[in-house]
Amino acid sequence: MTSAQSWPLKFQIGARTLFSIRRRLVRVPLELRDVLSGDAPALPPLPPGADGWSVTSLPEPLVDAMLSTSPIAFVRQRYTRYHTDLTIGFDAWFAGLSGNARSGLKRKAKKLAEANEGSLDVRTYRTAQELAEFHGIARQVAERTYQEKLLGAGLPNDIAFRAAMQGRGTRGEAFGWLLFVGGSPIAYLYCPMTGGDVRYDYVGHDPAWSEWSPGSVLHMEAFRTLFDEPAAQRFDFTEGEGQHKRQFATGGTACADLLLLRGSLGNRATVKALRAFDGGVERAKRARDWPVLGKAMHRLRRG
Repeated sequence: MTSAQSWPLKFQIGARTLFSIRRRLVRVPLELRDVLSGDAPALPPLPPGADGWSVTSLPEPLVDAMLSTSPIAFVRQRYTRYHTDLTIGFDAWFAGLSGNARSGLKRKAKKLAEANEGSLDVRTYRTAQELAEFHGIARQVAERTYQEKLLGAGLPNDIAFRAAMQGRGTRGEAFGWLLFVGGSPIAYLYCPMTGGDVRYDYVGHDPAWSEWSPGSVLHMEAFRTLFDEPAAQRFDFTEGEGQHKRQFATGGTACADLLLLRGSLGNRATVKALRAFDGGVERAKRARDWPVLGKAMHRLRRG
C-alpha cells in the first residue's frame, strides 16, 4: 500500500519559514524523464488517514486536468524545471553561455586559482571509498553553510544517507566534487545519477568565500567531468528557479507544484490560509520597488 507521510506546508518568505501546518500526504515527485515525456502521472490510491497528494514538477499543459481530479486543488508554485544536455560537450556548452557569463566565470576561476598558488584544486570522487572520504570533508563545509543553518538542507550526516551514497558509488551512480584553497575545502557538490540523469542534490560553500563565487566555479569544473562521462546524458537542476540554473541550463520545462486534498474542513481552511498568505507575499514582492516596503521585505526575508 502507498504510504503517506507528515509533510509541513510552509508559510515562507524567501528562505525564512514563519510557520507551517502539517498534512499527511502521498508524494508524487516527477523525475526529469517524466517531465520531458509530457505524460500525466498516475496518482496512487490514498491510504486511510491521508489528506491527499503532493505533486511536484507537473508540466504546465497537464495542470488543469490534474486540478480537476480532487475536491480541493491548489497550485503552490510555478517555475521552470531546468536541465542541461550533457551530450553536446563542454566547449559547445560554454560557447552557448552569454558573453557576460563566460567572462565572469573565467574571471572568478582565475581569481580562485591565484589564491591557490596559480591553479584550481578541484577533486572528483566516484567510488564507494572515495565518496566516504568526500562525505567527511564535505560535512566540514556543510556545517558552515546557509543551507544547513537557515534551511536545514545541508549534506545529510545520517547513517542511511551515507550508506546509500556509498552504494551508489559501488554502482558508479554518484559524483562528488570538492574545491580546495590552500589545502582547505571551501565548496562541495554532490549529485546522484539515475538512468543517465545527474541530479543537482546537495551544494554548499563556506560563507567566508561567498564573494569569490566558489559554487559557480566548482559547478563549471564539475561539468567538465560530466561532459566526458558517457553514462551522463542530462543534468537535472530539479525544482525551483534561480539565476545560476538559468545560466547553466540548455533547456527547461514550465512546471507547477500541486496540492490535491480531500474535501475536509481542515484541508479547506489550510488551503484558504495558504492562498491568502502566498497572495500577500506576491503583492509584497511587487511592492519591493517602493523604498520603505522594499527594505522591510528584505529584513523579513533574511530574518
